[in-house]
Amino acid sequence: MSSRDDQQSETLAKPTFSEVQASALVESVFGLQVSKIWPLPSYDDQNFHVYISRTKDSTDGPTEYVLKISNTEASKNPDLIEVQSHIIMFLKAAGFPTASVCPTKGDNTTSLVSVDSGSEIKSYLVRLLTYLPGRPIAEVPISPQLLYEIGRLAAKLDKTLEKFHHPKLNILHRENFIWNLKNVPLLEKYLYALGENRSQRMVEQVIQLFKEEVMTKLSHFRECINHGDLNDHNILIESSKSACGDAEYQVSGILDFDDMSYGYYVFEVAIAIMYMMIESKTPIQVGGHVLAGFESIIPLTAVERGALFLLVCSRFCQSLVIAAYSCQLHPENKDYLMITAKTGWKHLQQMFDMGQKAVEEIWFETAKSYESGISM
Repeated sequence: MSSRDDQQSETLAKPTFSEVQASALVESVFGLQVSKIWPLPSYDDQNFHVYISRTKDSTDGPTEYVLKISNTEASKNPDLIEVQSHIIMFLKAAGFPTASVCPTKGDNTTSLVSVDSGSEIKSYLVRLLTYLPGRPIAEVPISPQLLYEIGRLAAKLDKTLEKFHHPKLNILHRENFIWNLKNVPLLEKYLYALGENRSQRMVEQVIQLFKEEVMTKLSHFRECINHGDLNDHNILIESSKSACGDAEYQVSGILDFDDMSYGYYVFEVAIAIMYMMIESKTPIQVGGHVLAGFESIIPLTAVERGALFLLVCSRFCQSLVIAAYSCQLHPENKDYLMITAKTGWKHLQQMFDMGQKAVEEIWFETAKSYESGISM
């Protein structure tokens, strides 16, 4: 996912570069010779997996990259993308498995390219990042231990970003950014995309509860910079054999920093819990393991814990409503846009049916079991 402040998708133009055009960009902007290239799935930007050819002058270094071409709206905000790129480099230096940013021939992190489409000239920001190894966590059965590690990762990331400084850092205060959890009420203007049905009524209930029980408590949450999109396709893992011969998984990559904004610690853990529920066969159990990992680094306050259930429900609503709306604009991208919807509505309904108290009991008891060394 990427920069969608105000969700102006009506005017947002997703790039439509061909593989030949994308290859030419890599060569002209970054000075690298492309040997193979193919498109990668994306929300409203365009990504390509790029293999480069070795030359006499480049006998070492990476040979696989991801070319990221931002949509026209995001490309109007180069400062935001510059800050995101510097955060990626900062986290890499701090030991996180993030990509390296490939400099342009002019030694910049991005380049603005203009394309004459016939009726108008459109500008797109392009970046080149190293390709990270591994499989999306969505493709493997997630163990409680891996869920715990994802929680730890989310907390460590937010904690590390407290030390990040940049003269343009204030740009991460994205007031009307539709993907920031504090902006859940902005979903109201997109509810028509769901049609008048049970799903729409459930989302309306969540929005109302959010206004009454979360908006009134925001001043009590601890602020931080959020990655904001630690979903099951943005975390890569690799397997290794354990001492007893079983497969063990380690995080090998963190992708997609386009949704970064100022938020709160509790937002990050709520987002991680929601996305780790998507592919789980026992989704309600997920939250306790992720929470335990997160709280091993950043224990939540009582007020933050009390908001967690509604925040997870709210993130489901954000993902499901925006996907339905985006499908109307980009029906050709429906398979990718509706990944969450395959199980998301069912999980949200289950949480609603069980109620906050019952779900919290499972989460908090599971998290507590880690303190005594007996994980559930």
